[in-house]
Amino acid sequence: MKRTHLPLNALRVFDAAARHLSFTRAADELAVTPAAVGQQIRALEDMLGVVLFRRTPKGLELTDEANAGLEALRIGFLHFEDAVQAMQAGQSSLVYTIACPRDVFATWLAPRLAAYRAANPDVRISLVPDAGIDFTEANLDLAVRWVEGPGDLEGVQLGEAARVTVGEGPWIAWPGDALPGGSNEPAPLSVGDAGQALAAARAGLGRARVPALLVDDDAAVPEACRFAYWLVAPLPQWRQKKVKALVAFLTS
Repeated sequence: MKRTHLPLNALRVFDAAARHLSFTRAADELAVTPAAVGQQIRALEDMLGVVLFRRTPKGLELTDEANAGLEALRIGFLHFEDAVQAMQAGQSSLVYTIACPRDVFATWLAPRLAAYRAANPDVRISLVPDAGIDFTEANLDLAVRWVEGPGDLEGVQLGEAARVTVGEGPWIAWPGDALPGGSNEPAPLSVGDAGQALAAARAGLGRARVPALLVDDDAAVPEACRFAYWLVAPLPQWRQKKVKALVAFLTS
């Protein structure tokens, strides 16, 4: 069913003027001028086709038409307040849903989440694998991705945009470095992610170029690249208090 367009701002002004029976005091409450209150009331009267206020020697009075709708209007505003509080409750929720590649989770994210939960024992965390899944469909709060930048999302870079070469022998390819040999020839060994490439190189199966964030080796020499791990989310999620708190902790 198509909903009737409601002049919510004018109704809010009407509610204030009806409570105070004064355009001046209503204007003070709403931080506008009395003239602006009068304009909103006249526009509402024109839209409704009724007179809402009557001027008398004692001041403003509500008409019968105004009194007829006032109680339902105030109940409606209370429902609006309840709805806003319900939506805000999600921001203070202690449940996080985070998408993260397994290799980054094992190496970087897991110990930091453990520290965060130690400081916030009521927090609950749900981890899902990330393959560019939709934030809304998966109800995600945050995602960790190996990308050139946040794109149309909000985000913060985790570590430097660099990779290191680990191991010796033939190249090991993974989706983030599909042609490590610098040619169109496929590598002798291909694996599913950077973590598997790193494990394969350390097992002696060849050499791999992997994100520097995954390698805890002072001897490894990083080379700059376009990609880095980014912690990202759409702007509405990024603005949530709970997300801000977690991002601040993870990047501190």
